Amino acid sequence: VPGFGLALNLQPSVIIIGKYFLKRRPIANGLAMAGSPVMLCTLAPLNQFLFDNFGWRGSFLILGAILLNCCVAGALFRPIGAATTSVKTQAIEERKDALKEEVTKDAMEMSSPMNAPMETKTEEEGGKDCCEKINQYLDFSLFKHRGFLIYLIGNVLMFLGFFAPIVFLAPYAKHIGIDEYSAAFLLSILAIVDMIARPTTGIVANSKWVRPRIQYFFSFSIAFNGACHLLCPLASGYTGLVIYSVFFGLAFGMVCAMLFETLMDLVGAARFTSAVGLVTIAECCTILLGPPIGGTLIDTFGDYKYMFIKCGAVMVLAGTFLFIMNYYNYHMLAKEEKERKAKEEDPKSVRTENEGRNNWNKETIRDGPELQPLREEREGLKKEVNGT
Repeated sequence: VPGFGLALNLQPSVIIIGKYFLKRRPIANGLAMAGSPVMLCTLAPLNQFLFDNFGWRGSFLILGAILLNCCVAGALFRPIGAATTSVKTQAIEERKDALKEEVTKDAMEMSSPMNAPMETKTEEEGGKDCCEKINQYLDFSLFKHRGFLIYLIGNVLMFLGFFAPIVFLAPYAKHIGIDEYSAAFLLSILAIVDMIARPTTGIVANSKWVRPRIQYFFSFSIAFNGACHLLCPLASGYTGLVIYSVFFGLAFGMVCAMLFETLMDLVGAARFTSAVGLVTIAECCTILLGPPIGGTLIDTFGDYKYMFIKCGAVMVLAGTFLFIMNYYNYHMLAKEEKERKAKEEDPKSVRTENEGRNNWNKETIRDGPELQPLREEREGLKKEVNGT
């Protein structure tokens, strides 16, 4: 039930930010995402206080009441350009209705041999309408989008090692002999740094030097996150774990701030809703598998360092993959854009294309079966004139 509620809460908030902001969207995403670590660094002491005074049932009731304030936040949002959209939709519907009436009238006037193709055409149109309705909610054509596939593969790989270090950070500190309260404070350090890192990353990502190539910045953030985990086993004392928590909080905040911004940069605002849904469905498996795999490594070897090495290696691999494939994607996009401009600037190709289109139209008009009655009438008139 909380998982379902989280999905209904998180996904619309991310999508709505993209609808409201364009020019400063990375900053808006960074600021919005900064709310999560603010609660993370205060939730542990708040939970303890509520549990001591109200018990676990009372604690859940109070936390649920706090979370219900998201309904108030959601109620403050309003659709952008709703009036214009409704007018356009009404005009399109009117055109469709008029077109359907004309098609129906023509079909009734046609003879029985011509009815079969019309029925087939109507069935095909019905199938297309059904596919269009499905694509309104989940646009499966995104799986043909090169940038989306690169993002999806990289993120699915990344999430194998993204959350496990947070889960096992405090237990690892206790394992090497640090007391319980100091171990819990490591998460607060991580959250405080994360809180500062997210909006700062949004400001950097919105700059004119970074935003045109934001995918490279995202790849670097993932690889940097992985490098922190690979170096974590070198921390033998509390000071080393504090330094690790600072760098981990910085890297974690960088990735979270750009996680959805990079997706919108690839697919655009119009297809972003479907893209978020499809990515979330694919990522759920690796998010669920990451911590259990880490726990299995700890149980097998009796040491936490193998879990951190696994997470670090996976994230460095994901960051490297995204960097190389995004370089390839940017290169191909530049090449396609160059070819398109060359085709537009070449007058010969434009003229040839126009001539071909005109010839096709002439042949269609000349050979079209729907104009057979007109041709017969014209031939009859010619014969009458010749006879006179």
